[in-house]
Amino acid sequence: MKLFFYLAIILFFPLNIFSQGLRFHGNESLINDRTSYSVFENSSPSFSEKLIINFNLSLLPESNVGYILRLKDTNQNTTYNLMYDNEGGDNTVFKFNEEGRNNLITTLFRKEELANCQWVSISLSFDLKEDSMILSVNENETKIGGLNLQEKWKPIIYFGRSEHVVDIPSFAIKNLVIKDKQQEYLFHLNENEGELVHDSKGKVRGQVSNPVWLINNAYYWAPRASFKSKNVAGLNFNPKTQDIYFFDRDSIMTFNVRTHNISSKKYANELPVKLRLGMSFMDKTDDRLYAYEVYSEEQATAATAAYLDLNTLIWTSETVDRLPTQLHHHNGFYDSDNQRYIVFGGFGSQHYNKEFYSYDLIEKKWNLLSFEGDKITPRYFSSMCYKKDENALYIFGGMGNDSGDQTIGRRYYYDLYKVDLNKKKITKLWEIPWEGDNVVPVRSMIMLDDTCFYTLCYPEHFSSTFLKLYRFSIKNGNFDILGDSIPIRSDKITTNANLYYNEKLNELYCTVQEFDANDISSVARVYSLSFPPISFDELVGDGKNKAMTYIWLVVILAAVLVGIYLFYRKKNRVKTDLNSLDNSNLALEAREEIQRESFARRDQPNSVYLFGEFTVRDRNNKDITYMFSTKLKQTFLLILQYSIEDGISSQQLSDILWPDKTENKAKNLKGVTLNHIRKALSELDDIELIHDKGFFKIVLSEGCYCDYMRFSEITKEENIINNKELIEILTRGKFLKNTEGEIFDSFKQEVENRSETILQMEIESRYAQQDYQTTLLLVETLFNIDSLNEEALYYQIHSLTKLKMTDQAKNKYLIFAAEYKKVMNENYPTNLSSLLNEKELKR
Repeated sequence: MKLFFYLAIILFFPLNIFSQGLRFHGNESLINDRTSYSVFENSSPSFSEKLIINFNLSLLPESNVGYILRLKDTNQNTTYNLMYDNEGGDNTVFKFNEEGRNNLITTLFRKEELANCQWVSISLSFDLKEDSMILSVNENETKIGGLNLQEKWKPIIYFGRSEHVVDIPSFAIKNLVIKDKQQEYLFHLNENEGELVHDSKGKVRGQVSNPVWLINNAYYWAPRASFKSKNVAGLNFNPKTQDIYFFDRDSIMTFNVRTHNISSKKYANELPVKLRLGMSFMDKTDDRLYAYEVYSEEQATAATAAYLDLNTLIWTSETVDRLPTQLHHHNGFYDSDNQRYIVFGGFGSQHYNKEFYSYDLIEKKWNLLSFEGDKITPRYFSSMCYKKDENALYIFGGMGNDSGDQTIGRRYYYDLYKVDLNKKKITKLWEIPWEGDNVVPVRSMIMLDDTCFYTLCYPEHFSSTFLKLYRFSIKNGNFDILGDSIPIRSDKITTNANLYYNEKLNELYCTVQEFDANDISSVARVYSLSFPPISFDELVGDGKNKAMTYIWLVVILAAVLVGIYLFYRKKNRVKTDLNSLDNSNLALEAREEIQRESFARRDQPNSVYLFGEFTVRDRNNKDITYMFSTKLKQTFLLILQYSIEDGISSQQLSDILWPDKTENKAKNLKGVTLNHIRKALSELDDIELIHDKGFFKIVLSEGCYCDYMRFSEITKEENIINNKELIEILTRGKFLKNTEGEIFDSFKQEVENRSETILQMEIESRYAQQDYQTTLLLVETLFNIDSLNEEALYYQIHSLTKLKMTDQAKNKYLIFAAEYKKVMNENYPTNLSSLLNEKELKR
């Protein structure tokens, strides 16, 4: 069904939906590094009677003064230019000149007019018969005549640096159209690399030097700012001022998303609220930032909410009222029309919340809200947004259970609810099945129309994991994953992430805040992505009318896949949720974690890990796995797999990864993908991707560590039992965990078979040495490969018994029996008593 969602998206959006454009390096760069774009590099067409040049222009913050466009008339020996000047006091100036002679048109704008407009519409319309032209800037038109134009013109057109003209502002252009009455040349400028520029029909027309292709900004999240605080801190975005705030008890730091300037200021007085979760909301009307805590263990007279006047930086206490319990990872929305702040969900005191509370800014107290209709089960980690034209909240997903009691276990939700604030009614719109790792969304989601919403999701149950951007259909929940990933460490419950949309700059912002072990000091990072975001396939498209290509592809495949969809729809997938373990079993988990730590290898600089979560760390020990999108990771792993021998041939690589592409298309995709891999690997030392004698191969020197390579080397040795490094590798996690795809099935199977044999020998050896803690650790590792390994169960039960942990032995047996029942559809034939009475363990 996801396929039909793609089709709907393509059919109902314009063909130029995809983020696109060309950015120019200007005066901030060295002259040789400034961007030059020749529109018709080899031969310019001839235009009759009319010459119209239309394009969208984005003036970047560092823009000051310089030339944007030049048109040369070689027959008349005349050159015209369009100049931009941002240094004239309160005004921004556009000048159209006859180069070296005189100014023809001057158009003035107040700076704030253009500062609030991301793209400026520019049109130069030459009437060659009437010898006149019109310059239009955002529909502000100026007409002149007497240019001595001829009825036919074969112009040479440049953007940016050209010939002796080197004073270039920082700007970007998109949707370039050059036409007369008989012909039209359209340039989407949606290339993702290289110096050749295609028109909308895929023909190479122009050439550009030092380009920055903006389509990459719609796929790759760009790091923009980072903050640190030794105290609990909060984050928020003010679209009015274009500022992201990072505030703690002492001061506020401001990152302006337009200028990228960062500033820090101390408060005029002390923040009255003791921050624990650092929650906040914006009142844009009154320029106030509210900091609040729904719950506090401080005395009843201590403030739980206060607001900061962003103009004076004075804090004012709001209230001491509080809710009866803490609500980690709740959702919030500021209803400015009714001057109230609404929260939903959250976790505290071992309970999940299902209530809606409203903080009244007039009465300065919390109230419980009541709704009719469908009920939302208790949960936290859900996502919420507000749709103004409907005066409704939308709530997606989360984690919890029907009763709200955390001790009976949890389940993940993939559902969408509409909360009508006018009718005070809740309506469940849909719930979708989920395959693969469970994920939770961030607090906010973006809903700009009636078709879809965007939110970031991540598997929070992994320590080192990644945020990914999802687009869900409002109608039925079909989804797509867009852009690359953002790293996040989710060890602490206070760690959080959020998503914002900036309609002025047409950008998405992701904020990630990670707390240290003390739950007090934290690091926050800000990332940006151009909107609308794109997938990897859209990124590496061939530049030829991508949308139409997708439409035809979908139409052809839909008829074939509809039958497959209907078949799979009938299948019932039942997921068994195990109850939370009791306190004694939690103690066992703690002991197992201690033992695991004793064998854990700390991730080191210049390293690649395939056991557990695929991870790549650069020379500074920074996690750069986010640079490896799904296709890049597949390609890298394939080459690495074959690098144990002679490598993989270029043809074999194409056949595996792009079997449905033409030879030229596969070659282009392969070239782009390999270039991105080389770019990512350049962040490490002593590792490179080489091409030798027709084969691609990953070559590592001594300074770069790869656990798979070491695994292969160690397992070739004669005596591998009790090898600490081997245990370190195996206990890191399941090989290529969460890396799906049939192309890796044989690779994973081969490694798992070798690992299983080693683990079985290692378990037997450790048990014989009476090292029961390590035996248990190795058993859990073996269960990651074979969850129904009966020999592992025997050693597990007996090891726990030897450690006088009979209750835990019973729990482990019940978990195994439940898994056996789930997989085999029959009861496990051996009872616990029989296992405990075994004098000899099975071999």
